[in-house]
Amino acid sequence: MPPASRAERAVSMAVTGARARLLLPSLAASSSPRPRLLALPPRHRRPRGSLASSAAGGRGQLRVRMARTESTGVAVGFRAPQFELPEPLTGNLWTLDDFEGNPALLVMFICNHCPFVKHLKKDIAKLTSFYMEKGLGAVAISSNSIRTHPQDGPERMAEDAKLFNYPFPYLYDESQEVAKAFGAVCTPEFFLFKKDGRRPFELFYHGQFDDSRPSNNVPVTGSFAGI
Repeated sequence: MPPASRAERAVSMAVTGARARLLLPSLAASSSPRPRLLALPPRHRRPRGSLASSAAGGRGQLRVRMARTESTGVAVGFRAPQFELPEPLTGNLWTLDDFEGNPALLVMFICNHCPFVKHLKKDIAKLTSFYMEKGLGAVAISSNSIRTHPQDGPERMAEDAKLFNYPFPYLYDESQEVAKAFGAVCTPEFFLFKKDGRRPFELFYHGQFDDSRPSNNVPVTGSFAGI
């Protein structure tokens, strides 16, 4: 078998019996700029759907550990904000509480049209699928304006989620209030949270997927800033 990829080392899990450990690197600055979230004029709230069920548990405990680091905009230890957003693919409504049973949660701000996101879609789906089986909770959120980029609207989001077989819910933040609460300013942007028992989710990593870009010929590894 080929040696473990950077992604596997960066988010490595040593499973012994019913236990799993998630190891994450410290944050490094992005080597090139990414598109910022596009402004969305205020709109009326969309009709609420049904609550989606919590992610399945019983797959072993997942522990997250890494060096505590600071990141621009939000600091390590920042508590995950509450949210309540619809999933266009299913019509379900998801909240932060739906991930209460997961010891770690990856929140990804993405969209359909962004070339940086397009470059990573298959690998994001593959990596998150692997670690979700170990107990990681994961969710993607699109907060872009459909007035300027209609391809980022809910109908196209549902198509994308189906096309790339996303194992996580892909949610629509029409008002951009959730993006503001998280401090998300670009796509793609990743927030990894951990929790101990009943304590709230606390930020342990904030940054990029890796150093790969559509035009720099750097392989996609999921190494979180080229560790």
